[in-house]
Amino acid sequence: MNKHSFKQLHSFLLLWGSQTVSQLGTAMTDYAVIIWVYSQRGTASSVTLLTVCTFLPTIFFRFLAGSMVDRQNKKRIMLIADLLAACGTLAVFVLHSADALRIWHLYVINFLLSFMNAFQEPASFVAVSLLVPKEHYARAGGLQGFSGAAVSILAPALGALLLAAGGLDLVLMIDMATFAVAFLVLLFLIRIPEPERQAAEQEPFSQTCLAGIRYLKEHTGILRITLFLAVINFLAKLGNDGMLSPFILGRTGNNQSVLGMVESFTALGVLAGSVLATAIKPPKSRTRLIFITTGLVFAGNMIQSLTSRPWLWCAAAFGSYALAAVMNVNQDILMREKVPMEMQGRVFSAKSTLQNFTIPPALLLGGLLADTVFEPFMRTDSPAQRMLSGFFGTGKGAGIGLMFFVAGIVGMLISFTRLRKPVYRELDRTETETVQKN
Repeated sequence: MNKHSFKQLHSFLLLWGSQTVSQLGTAMTDYAVIIWVYSQRGTASSVTLLTVCTFLPTIFFRFLAGSMVDRQNKKRIMLIADLLAACGTLAVFVLHSADALRIWHLYVINFLLSFMNAFQEPASFVAVSLLVPKEHYARAGGLQGFSGAAVSILAPALGALLLAAGGLDLVLMIDMATFAVAFLVLLFLIRIPEPERQAAEQEPFSQTCLAGIRYLKEHTGILRITLFLAVINFLAKLGNDGMLSPFILGRTGNNQSVLGMVESFTALGVLAGSVLATAIKPPKSRTRLIFITTGLVFAGNMIQSLTSRPWLWCAAAFGSYALAAVMNVNQDILMREKVPMEMQGRVFSAKSTLQNFTIPPALLLGGLLADTVFEPFMRTDSPAQRMLSGFFGTGKGAGIGLMFFVAGIVGMLISFTRLRKPVYRELDRTETETVQKN
């Protein structure tokens, strides 16, 4: 990065660096809490229900949040959301210190934190668009993917180390300290410019909440790719994106070291993919790249399901998530380039709601199917079970492996068949090409 680029990205780099520190603290807490919950119950559904509580309010309140983000000060929204999130971590710390923490407490706290995240994510998305010049969008996306991967690499190792050294209380204390760093940097060192107010913002609040949906309906390509990603998210949560922890813990007899190793290789894949996405030339067709990489990601599900060897789990996780990172960076660039700045909060929120509304039912269904259908089926002696056990093994986790394989097959088929749909080609047209066509 040359000196001129560094100057242009100075405020973004401050925001990115401080938020990365905070995300590391949060990720360590998430890891430690999953281990704590699984140790209490030992079921896939107990873990997936925790994740459901993290998603539901974010999805339900995104429309409201997107409208507020476009109308209100982005920095103020981010500060308030972060402060309330820290209060949630403090509540877990107090309850655990008093030996009063129960699983249902975590469900409630995650639900409330998810409500604040509904406002924080669109505010952060628009803030980055405001802080970063258009020619640096890919670089900013790559850096965000890089930091996310670095956090995912470090969090399991550091979380396990801190759990061994001081238990869940120590992890929570460090999480609150990292929050303080990010909060103070944003409060005192970063100025986020506000876009000019548009006439449409004088509409009734109820109408502006629906503006993102109206925009998607008028732009068929973006709507179709959003609905495609909704289906992909559903299948991913039935596969290794939602069921990895119970799959690995089940197959290894609750071996946290193997889980941490696989999650670290997952993060290394995201790291490599993020670097690759910023280093390569912009693709001629971002949509084709999105569909191809998504299809190959599901191939990783199938590889993981067919083996019980940790090194193959790690290799498949690395390759899959490297491709997923490339897909996510290009999807992010499409949004930033195609959607007007003054509409990004509402469109981002509408797109995110439609794209992610399938995640909670998939997590609930995944936990239910694992505990009541696939796992019992793979423990019951039958001709079909004996045939499938040659591919997926026997014992705890074999049924979840079968789920991975089914999700992988369906995901690949849906992804690759999108390549023949002409509706997506409009998204690859530049503004100049669109004007010439018209």
